[in-house]
Amino acid sequence: MTVEFEWPVRVYYEDTDAGGVVYHANYLKFMERARTEWLRALGFEQDQLRAEYGIVFAVRRLAVEMQRPAHFNEALVTTCQVQRLRRASVEFEQVVRRDTTVLATGQVGIACVDVARQAPVAVPDEVARAMRAAEGTTA
Repeated sequence: MTVEFEWPVRVYYEDTDAGGVVYHANYLKFMERARTEWLRALGFEQDQLRAEYGIVFAVRRLAVEMQRPAHFNEALVTTCQVQRLRRASVEFEQVVRRDTTVLATGQVGIACVDVARQAPVAVPDEVARAMRAAEGTTA
């Protein structure tokens, strides 16, 4: 069983479009923040991963479905749940919701990339172990 990580998000005026609702691209920012905070909760800062291991995590695949609008000043929750952890990538299911109402869902594939070579590389063992522990698996 994988564990769902939650990160609170407040909608700022700058997040909205001319119609007064959250602009579609900003849902991607909310999801990015949740993944970053999930990684931080595991004990890893992205700048430290780059300095220590020479890696970054980059989006390689993305599918988002908008279901309901969010508006200025609403308190939202963005979730992040590992669906599959591979040697050099992680697949997430993400949800942005207001209370129990789902506003947007996303399937996000992240690649672990060697910065110097700009090529996929295995997720460092220490990071992979923490990710597996967070999702409730040890394999």
